[in-house]
Amino acid sequence: MAGRYMVSADQGADLFEMHFRRLKWLEQASDQILALPCDYPDGHRVPDHEHSRAQLLHAIHGVVLIKTRFGRWIVPPDHAMWIPAGIIHSVEMLGDVSMRSVYVVPESIEGLPARLHVVAVSDLMRSLIVEAVKLPVKAVPSERALLVLNLILHEIPRLPERPLGLPFPSDARIASLCRRFLAEPSPHTTIDDWAAWLGMSRRSFTRTFQRETGLSLSTWRQQALLFAALPRLADGEPVTSVALDLGYDSVPAFTTMFRRMLGASPRSYLRRSGEGERPPRQTEGGLLSTSPLP
Repeated sequence: MAGRYMVSADQGADLFEMHFRRLKWLEQASDQILALPCDYPDGHRVPDHEHSRAQLLHAIHGVVLIKTRFGRWIVPPDHAMWIPAGIIHSVEMLGDVSMRSVYVVPESIEGLPARLHVVAVSDLMRSLIVEAVKLPVKAVPSERALLVLNLILHEIPRLPERPLGLPFPSDARIASLCRRFLAEPSPHTTIDDWAAWLGMSRRSFTRTFQRETGLSLSTWRQQALLFAALPRLADGEPVTSVALDLGYDSVPAFTTMFRRMLGASPRSYLRRSGEGERPPRQTEGGLLSTSPLP
């Protein structure tokens, strides 16, 4: 997209090195829960990786796209992605991103989620995460530090799930149609269209798609349209142009879909999401500052 900040080769190399040093440090740490900050420039991509801890990836500012073999998930501000331990995933930054991650040893507490999903971050959890990344690293944590970290553990299972995941079917033919839709999203795609393209009956296609993705085509399509809309809206594009480009006949029709999926109109949602902590200013070389490892 024109005007978006690009990462130079040297800057990308610096971030990659920082990322993998951090992964190594995480694997060696003995703490049950750790909270770390990191800020990335627009367009940066963290390649496929995994860790032995579960991760609560919180986008304080900016939009994050997470890809796994199970599907894609978009994480806008005021949301977080729960990534169970051992899941190979990549992370792409859509806009400058201010990220705060909590890493948890599996089974640290009962009730931790067992699957990938996006959650809404409560005001309490947001404040706890912001405080947690400020805690000094000590061999023996202070009583306050233990209270903050333990409360984060207890709050994780309480965070409400949001429909910002996009599971992909394992059936190669259906997956091909899904990728085609992501390349050219439209609200007018129908079950009959997809069934006809695959030479399947409507009933057979509906059952297969539900079994493969866990969603109806209608719900999957709406979530895919959100995937297409959120990064553009976060980048400052007018709601009208985004709605019309995605094939909606009117802005109210797009707003109705957006409100049904996320509980607010595009303008009020983005206004609410934009409040709070912002990413640091760019340094002279354009690389966003990152906190050093403990």
